[in-house]
Amino acid sequence: MVNPASIMKLMNAKNKFSANHPKFVAFLSMIFSKGITEGTIIEITVTRPGEQPVTSNMKVLEEDLELMEELKTLSK
Repeated sequence: MVNPASIMKLMNAKNKFSANHPKFVAFLSMIFSKGITEGTIIEITVTRPGEQPVTSNMKVLEEDLELMEELKTLSK
C-alpha cells in the first residue's frame, strides 16, 4: 500500500518541477496527448557544462506502456 505522505511529497515535487520547467512540461503534455505506442523511439540528450553531449534512446515496448499506465494512475 502506498503511503499518503509519500504521494503528497511526490505531488509537491511534480508541481514544483512544473513551475520550474513549464516549456518542458508543455512539451511532454503534447507528446503524451497524442499517445505513445509500442515501437516509438524516445531519445534524450544530456549536456553538462563544459562536457560533450551524451545521447541515448529506447524503443518503447508493450511492458513500458503498462508501466506508464500504472504511473498515470498514481498521479491522479
